[in-house]
Amino acid sequence: MTTPNQLMYNYNRLPIGFERGAGIWLWDKEGHRYLDTVAGIAVCGLGHAHPAISKAISEQSESLLHTSNLYQIPLQQKLASKLSDLTGLDSAFFCNSGSEANEAAIKLTRLYAHKKGCQNPTIAVMQNAFHGRTMGAWSATDTHDVYFSPLLEGFIQIPFADINKLKELIQSTPNLSAVMLEPVQGEGGIHIAPDEYLCAVRELCDQHDLLMILDEVQTGVGRTGQWYCYQHSGILPDLLTSAKALGNGVPIGACLARESVSQHLKPGMHGSTYGGNPLACRAALAVIDTIERYDLCRQAAKVGDYLLTTLRAQLNPSIVKEVRGRGLMIGIELHRSHPELVNIALKNHLLINLTAGCVIRLLPPLILTQEQAEEIVVQLMKVLEEAEHHENM
Repeated sequence: MTTPNQLMYNYNRLPIGFERGAGIWLWDKEGHRYLDTVAGIAVCGLGHAHPAISKAISEQSESLLHTSNLYQIPLQQKLASKLSDLTGLDSAFFCNSGSEANEAAIKLTRLYAHKKGCQNPTIAVMQNAFHGRTMGAWSATDTHDVYFSPLLEGFIQIPFADINKLKELIQSTPNLSAVMLEPVQGEGGIHIAPDEYLCAVRELCDQHDLLMILDEVQTGVGRTGQWYCYQHSGILPDLLTSAKALGNGVPIGACLARESVSQHLKPGMHGSTYGGNPLACRAALAVIDTIERYDLCRQAAKVGDYLLTTLRAQLNPSIVKEVRGRGLMIGIELHRSHPELVNIALKNHLLINLTAGCVIRLLPPLILTQEQAEEIVVQLMKVLEEAEHHENM
């Protein structure tokens, strides 16, 4: 008789679980060590069991975990102030995930548009985008899944990083209210919006009174070598979403906005029971302090550039079509899919993730050293050659 599975079947889990972690390493229950290039899908930016984060969580758990947003939360105010300093945006709403942060951005956009007299606001979103799995975020995502229809109206897809298509949409859509995009498409296969494209989007938004929404759930908190990816291009969005690495594993999301947008949000219009509770904010503050203290944005840029260059030089071009990335957000596009690739890597004690069919997505922690980057390259070369041999048998 088989044991019933009490979990729903919405995850295709690998046949392994982990008992503990430290830095870039994870250990299974048998004590085998694995090199982790996934980092919880860009969540554990400081690696596993970072002492500063563990200390912050432990200390906060002994004093106060949760009171709700019926009351003032000093740590929430402190975190909002810190994020405002880091981003140049005026105010923050805290929630529990990237999807929720994007929901808040969508609602704020519609509120702002309605206040201007637009009754049916529309948001331009990108092909191959991913913004989350709540209904609003899913409607903004490039999905062909019909099982959750009808999706929300008010979104029009255009090609990613194509400024002419955006210009055409602006001319043909009088109720267009915003442009929403990821500076680097993560789930979409690590496609990078050029700095000049982001600058051009910002200029068009200024010219036509559109909001620029940047989804930095995956690219934010040092991942690309700046606190947030848009800072490479010297622009400032109207709305910015952040999550994943902000809590290093403690669930927290944030929607940051200019005052001209957020001023329209009044009590009762939006909220979150858990959002911005003392534990989550304490963890996020410890994350920010650690990144600043050890200059990990600069390290991500430096080691990421080394890893990118080394991968391009050493991976077999007959297997690898292209290597692209920014900081420690790297995609290795293969000429063809290898269905067993992730399992072959697992057998070799290397944790990797495939996205967009045949793109290896590398998201190692910001604490990655050059020596560890070299080890990733060596292990990937071995795994790719083994996968190619397996496919040709």
